[in-house]
Amino acid sequence: MTASELGADPRLVAGRYRLGERVGRGGMGVVWAAYDELLARPVAVKEVRLPPTIDDEERALLRERALREARAAARLDHPCAVRVFDVCEADETAFIVMELIEGRTLSDVVRSEGPLLPGRVAEIGVCLLDALTAAHEAGIVHRDVKPGNVIVQPDGRVTLTDFGIASTAGDPSITSTGLLLGSPAYIAPERARGDNPEPASDLWSLGATLYTAVEGRPPHDHPDPVATLTAVVTDPPRPCQRAGETLGPVLEQLLDKDPGQRPEPATLRDLLRAVAADVQAYQPPPVAVAPPAVKTRGETVALRPAEVEAPEASMRTRALAWAVLCILAFALAFAVTAAVR
Repeated sequence: MTASELGADPRLVAGRYRLGERVGRGGMGVVWAAYDELLARPVAVKEVRLPPTIDDEERALLRERALREARAAARLDHPCAVRVFDVCEADETAFIVMELIEGRTLSDVVRSEGPLLPGRVAEIGVCLLDALTAAHEAGIVHRDVKPGNVIVQPDGRVTLTDFGIASTAGDPSITSTGLLLGSPAYIAPERARGDNPEPASDLWSLGATLYTAVEGRPPHDHPDPVATLTAVVTDPPRPCQRAGETLGPVLEQLLDKDPGQRPEPATLRDLLRAVAADVQAYQPPPVAVAPPAVKTRGETVALRPAEVEAPEASMRTRALAWAVLCILAFALAFAVTAAVR
């Protein structure tokens, strides 16, 4: 990909990043395919767009936090985590320059192809868990793990992206009063209650992401964001239908509302690997076949499967039929003879 091939946006950021077509959009900004004219390579540039309802002071704090946390994410070096190359500002807007990854988001895959099999979901879970573990060891909590931030590449590899609202330990605290960042269906219960994000919060979001991948919808899903957050805090997750006996219990542990009851990363990795190694986890779940139905006076009536006669009963039925036919034939012949006489 060259600068001329991008060509959808004439803006040049920081004197070197030529923005091209938009490749993604979320609550915290827009991601552009771009071209680094200094190093002559394609990149992805996230333009951090803040809510219009906040004041200038809050906007400055959030912009500073985005830059600070992007610099922290640049320390990550893991094959399942997107690489951050640079951070910069232009016209009071923060830009995060990242590795450009070709592929589709996990949400797009599920939307177009349907729910994935438990074994494949467990494989994805292992990779995402390893990326999160590396981030947590570096003092970074992602805070926005969701299917839209997981890229599935054409060769099947997966990458966790968008560390733009990550929380970093060890840096000066920069808080956003009254602003809860993240996607409601994937925000851990403790975060929805207002607690500080912790590594266990990312594990809950990981569980919700894997649940969506195997079930086709989040464990808590309502049209209204507030109703979704309320359900996350108060309601049990929707029972699994497709996760099976191996992955289902793992998801239940991850989605426990008590952070202390969620499995430790090492234990979770073993559980997911066991599911990924299970041949049965790659088989589609059995499909219940409903009996046929017919219309009777405007009502739909289910038909029971026809019963199969035993061989002996079938033979007796045929013998009786032949006997009746013979008697009828004999009677008919006798009647004809009598009439002739």
